[in-house]
Amino acid sequence: MKKVHPEFAYQSRELGGQIDGILGDPPNRKNYQMMVDALAGEYAGGAGIEDVNMMSFALVDRIRFTDPKGLLAESVDYEGGDPSRVFSMAACDGEAAPMYAAITGNHPELARQAIITAFLFKNPRLWEEDDQSLDQLARNDEGDDEHEDDGVSDDFAQMFDQEGE
Repeated sequence: MKKVHPEFAYQSRELGGQIDGILGDPPNRKNYQMMVDALAGEYAGGAGIEDVNMMSFALVDRIRFTDPKGLLAESVDYEGGDPSRVFSMAACDGEAAPMYAAITGNHPELARQAIITAFLFKNPRLWEEDDQSLDQLARNDEGDDEHEDDGVSDDFAQMFDQEGE
């Protein structure tokens, strides 16, 4: 299991939620396909929303990953990395090829993040995220930020004394 950048883990979870939301309950595949087709058409035409999740949503069912180990290695850095390296690790064929070319050409940084997000979503067993729970964050806390004297001083207490004692 490889640790991924927390933002990639977040984006992957968000993509899953977005897909579930569009599919609905019970799943409406026709509605889902209309949404994916609309997004793909927008991106292929050079437009579309400049958003990692929208791009990964448009790509997720159409993309093919040619270097999973390389994409996993790229997932540790959200902001950095070489977009062209990531682009060479995935491809879209057929009708999706113009969309892939437009996304990677017009928005290289976002496309890099979207490709990695789609990869992580489709391969959840290959990675894990850092535990950011309060229990984990407090695990190595030695309590040095706590005040030893938590008592209230007499002067402070007298300010609120209603009876004047």
